[in-house]
Amino acid sequence: MDSFRFNQVAMVFLGTVFVLFSLSILSESLFHAEVPEQAGYEIAAAEGETGGGETADAGPAYDPIEPLLASADLGAGEAVFKKCASCHTYESGGANKVGPNLYNTVGGPIAAKDFKYSAALKEYGAGKTWTYEELNGFLFKPKSHVKGTAMGFAGLKKTEDRANLVGWLRTHADSPEPLPGS
Repeated sequence: MDSFRFNQVAMVFLGTVFVLFSLSILSESLFHAEVPEQAGYEIAAAEGETGGGETADAGPAYDPIEPLLASADLGAGEAVFKKCASCHTYESGGANKVGPNLYNTVGGPIAAKDFKYSAALKEYGAGKTWTYEELNGFLFKPKSHVKGTAMGFAGLKKTEDRANLVGWLRTHADSPEPLPGS
């Protein structure tokens, strides 16, 4: 390659770099973004002083499911369980996943299966059983119902979803728990 050709290639390269650099400076001056003083957004949420998802005077912050259990839609309960299936199984003798197997849960003792439960759930569940009311509160908002639980699920806000799920889970037991009022 002769020196004339080399000079042409060098000028094209340097001209391109100059144009790109000039465009970069121009676009920075037109579309300048200020750096925030603090990265991210603060989400302020008031924590209640009482545990168990209850307020001091008003009682539970969720509707009871007991009146809906007799007419619970088991097919809808199975569909709701799909939200739980990534962490739980429900078959008799089924394996634990991230969470324990849920067979024989309704009416069974809290945190008593062969699973490594969080210390908070073990302490909370000492001597207690998964009644319909306990399951309703826990499924509504697990982290509020049992402070310090390791369960990362946000909860089921719809009363019908909780009733359908608990009604469906109730059928997955050696001896299903009687319905309230039976």
